[in-house]
Amino acid sequence: MTSTIVYKGDLRTELTHLQSGTVIENDAPTDNQGKGERFSPTDMLATSLGSCMITTMAIRAADMKLNFEGTKIEILKTMSSDAPRRVAGIKADLFFTENFVATDEQKEQLVRIARSCPVEKSLHPDVKLDVTFHWQ
Repeated sequence: MTSTIVYKGDLRTELTHLQSGTVIENDAPTDNQGKGERFSPTDMLATSLGSCMITTMAIRAADMKLNFEGTKIEILKTMSSDAPRRVAGIKADLFFTENFVATDEQKEQLVRIARSCPVEKSLHPDVKLDVTFHWQ
């Protein structure tokens, strides 16, 4: 088992990662009767894409002895305006620090790794992805 989810009331859930015991709370978004005080499930979906991209890139960057620390991804999730309610698009902007120095070939490898991360490969093809790498 990976996790447990308990409904806490007021459209909030408590998610527990069983291996580590880490707890995260989710709220329904304000546009769907929630408080919006925590990540919504769809926020987590979009954010998981960024986390997966940066993690898989960091593994490869370490293998290449590149300074990857401080790399940041900004995520913008858009919801569909028609039914059924779903994530329509995710915009991801990746920003590298001035300490990140890589050849064009290394950058190409990192892009390829990011764009083949398990979360991206798990998304429905109808989810529009807009990914931009800002090398400095």
